[in-house]
Order: sequence, then structure tokens, then C-alpha cells
Amino acid sequence: MNAIMSNFDIDTGSRPASRNWDGLSELDQALLENRLMEYRIKKSWADPWGRKLTIAVLIVVAAVFSYLAGASFGLW
Repeated sequence: MNAIMSNFDIDTGSRPASRNWDGLSELDQALLENRLMEYRIKKSWADPWGRKLTIAVLIVVAAVFSYLAGASFGLW
């Protein structure tokens, strides 16, 4: 059986991994400072669909809370 084997797996294991994360420096800094949740919230708020979804969920939660509070006080 003739198979051509490359040294791809061997070569990549012998080189040290690059510490320069191009395009991911903000995420790397967030991980180092242990503020990953803040990073996720900022990225979600910057996205138009994420912002709309967050506002919609907060409105639904507020509506359910106000309905339950009103029902417990006998308003309806």
C-alpha cells in the first residue's frame, strides 16, 4: 500500500504557539482581567439584534412582574 504521509502534524507540534492573537486582543484582555461577562454584555449591546432582544426580554419580564404584582394586590 502506497500512502503519502506529510509532516504536517509533526511540524505544527514542534513550533511554539503564537501569543499574538490578531483580532482577539480585546477578548484576551477581558479574560486576563476576569471581566468576560462585561465583554459579552458590551458586544451584545453593540449588535442591533442583540439590543432589540434584550429590550424585548426586559419588557416581557417587567410586564409579567407587574401583572403578578397587580393580581396579588387585587387590582384585577
